[in-house]
Amino acid sequence: MLKSYLREQRTKKDILLMTHIVLGYPSFKESFRIVEEMVEAGVDIMELQIPFSEPIADGAVILKANQRSLAAGSTVEKCIAFAEKAIQTFNIPFLFMSYYNILFKYGVRQFAEVMAETGLKGAIVPDLPPEEGAEYIEAMADHKLAPIFIFTPTTSMERMKKIAGYADGFIYCVARRGVTGADTEFSLEFQKYLERCRSATDLPLALGFGVKEKSDIDFLRGKVDIAVVGTQTIRIVEKEGVDAVGGFIRGLRS
Repeated sequence: MLKSYLREQRTKKDILLMTHIVLGYPSFKESFRIVEEMVEAGVDIMELQIPFSEPIADGAVILKANQRSLAAGSTVEKCIAFAEKAIQTFNIPFLFMSYYNILFKYGVRQFAEVMAETGLKGAIVPDLPPEEGAEYIEAMADHKLAPIFIFTPTTSMERMKKIAGYADGFIYCVARRGVTGADTEFSLEFQKYLERCRSATDLPLALGFGVKEKSDIDFLRGKVDIAVVGTQTIRIVEKEGVDAVGGFIRGLRS
């Protein structure tokens, strides 16, 4: 199970690193090279985003990547095939990340079945509240997949505990209100938020939205189990090319 893997890895490292890519951006060939660079640089887990036309949790950088991937002909089937190849090639867990419309149109139970057959370990569906996700949660459980749910700074303790009751694998803690890509202030108030998250669940905690440099990772050590880097990697690819990704990832831990 995913949470067992994460707990085992945490006995070896003081913080794990999860990265995020938009499948098919800049192309599927380059996406695979990005995955290769990331794995060789020591990433522990990776989320593969199936592009969607209205990615409401994502900021301008990831939105543009979604739109360009779709314009180039990205499809769910191509993303599944990509995931299968990555899983067969690299020895880390992979997750799908996308929006509920993708699962709904595909068929929720069929989607979970295909994920399991492909070898994925779980999924992040940020626009699906657990109270409205009974079919999804049941299908994920049937196939021993982890449904990853989200805490935010405005989530009450009562609701955090309720969400944690539906979740498996880990909890994704959003660093701030808003969408991906903007700066996050890692302050005393932020630290108190993480303490609330920790007290609400015994699942591993991942922290994303605004993590983009080594000082951010250093701040998060001992506070969460997983640091999530997404938008900044896309910026690196756009400015410096795919070959710069490995060095960037290594620099986050060096």
